[in-house]
Amino acid sequence: RAGKRAAAIMSLIQSARLNGHEPFTYLKDVLTRLPTQPQSRIGGLLPHRWRPENVLI
Repeated sequence: RAGKRAAAIMSLIQSARLNGHEPFTYLKDVLTRLPTQPQSRIGGLLPHRWRPENVLI
């Protein structure tokens, strides 16, 4: 089971890279938002749909 979990995390990291996101920033934001995210909006946390919540310009 640990191998499957590691593969899932590595897949998310690589997907974040391929979508132009910094993996640490992506994972930190997603793991922070996940507990309060409504189930209907979980898909928005996938790397190809994700947008940072707090964008500093």
